[in-house]
Amino acid sequence: MSHSTIEQSIQAPQTAPGAGTPPSNRSTARTGRDSNRRSMRAAAAVALVIGSLTLAACGSPAEEPASPSAGHGDHAESTPSASSTTAPAETTAHNDADVMFAAMMIPHHQQAVEMSETVLAAEDLPPEVRDLAERIRAAQAPEIETMESWLERWGADAADHGGHRMEGMLTEEELQELEGADGARAAELFLTGMIEHHRGAVEMAEDELRSGENAEALALAEQVIADQTAEIEEMEGLLAEVKQ
Repeated sequence: MSHSTIEQSIQAPQTAPGAGTPPSNRSTARTGRDSNRRSMRAAAAVALVIGSLTLAACGSPAEEPASPSAGHGDHAESTPSASSTTAPAETTAHNDADVMFAAMMIPHHQQAVEMSETVLAAEDLPPEVRDLAERIRAAQAPEIETMESWLERWGADAADHGGHRMEGMLTEEELQELEGADGARAAELFLTGMIEHHRGAVEMAEDELRSGENAEALALAEQVIADQTAEIEEMEGLLAEVKQ
């Protein structure tokens, strides 16, 4: 729209379209309005094109190429892994010291469980001693099952090492004496025998740490040393109280 036309539009009286407006002015105004509409349509079309181009450039990123492992999920799930068919190396690798440790510690633990059950059947047993016996039984019974599973996995037999001497084991006579005792006497016999029994287990565990190879057996040996050394100290304190 020209400058003169704008001025004419401003100066023109505000009357209804066609009323009192010279034909030339109406034609000029109509031409200006048509020009404005065409300009607005053109601008809208340009904006639409620019917007489309912008969306295309900023849209979703291109798909990344599949990783080397992609597409192998189904195959991996359908193919058994090595760990599902073969035990890990650290659980199967072993030597004679590992076999000896498990084969000897199994009957050693079994007697500790037997001693605990015997004293738990005694009457008038001090509560502290009863609590200790229950803890020993609860800890060592599962360890027996663990060591038996090792020997089975290794293809070894505990009976092959039955002739070896195990430190701290009670004789049959000592077990019978414990079975016939009650109260403070039962506590004293149990504590005296179990202290020596634990010391023997600690020695066997130390031998395993020096000569063993199997990771699980070495870990159990460390646990035996830690747990039973602490229990020896506890039992020595209880024994002193019982003897008073």
